[in-house]
Amino acid sequence: MCHFNSHLLTQAASPFPPVTRSQMIFMTFNDDYDNDNQSLPASVKTPTMYHEPPQLCHYNPCLEDQPSCAVLSRKSGCLCPGLSGASLPPNAPRIQSLRPVSEGPDRGNIEVQWCAPSSVVNGYRVRIEGKEQQKEFKDTKRRGLVGHLEVGTKVCVEAVNKAGHSSPSEFSCTRYETPTTSDSSVMVGVIAGGVILFLFLIMAVVILCKYCPCRRKKRDSDDGLGNPSYTLGGTL
Repeated sequence: MCHFNSHLLTQAASPFPPVTRSQMIFMTFNDDYDNDNQSLPASVKTPTMYHEPPQLCHYNPCLEDQPSCAVLSRKSGCLCPGLSGASLPPNAPRIQSLRPVSEGPDRGNIEVQWCAPSSVVNGYRVRIEGKEQQKEFKDTKRRGLVGHLEVGTKVCVEAVNKAGHSSPSEFSCTRYETPTTSDSSVMVGVIAGGVILFLFLIMAVVILCKYCPCRRKKRDSDDGLGNPSYTLGGTL
């Protein structure tokens, strides 16, 4: 009887139900059946549970000439980001840079680099302000030469598939600006260093000018006290 009452008191002292934590389970389905699942209908597949979540695919949308995320997913079972379907026009790509080539046979030409959108893409088009001709690139490409451009020229990159093309946006279009060269950067650094050194020199001169009169007054004072012509009793 006492044991029964203590059990009731324990239940009454806990006004909230015990906390249970649900475990997230990732599942795939296999077409094979074992002996315990032969009674399941043909439309039901056997679930396989994983204790660890699947890994995301190592796919960089800004890197060109790489396998598509779908190919990587089929090979390793990794997860890809969601894509808009092939029946919809693609989202706009993102321009990464627009600058001249600094070395090689294409030196001096302007190169545009972009990142792929989260859409099904069959190719890319680069439109240049003031030019009717557009440049086309394969879906695996992420860069292309656009020739020589005047400062301020607007360049847009479009993604294309069978349903249409992407609309221009603030991140798929940019204007060409003259890049800052390394020589000008060095010159700016030299000028800034010279200004700072000049300011330090001025500060040092000001400090010395304030310090020297104090030293001179102290020396004159010491010389007056050490002169034998002056005594406490008056003049000799």
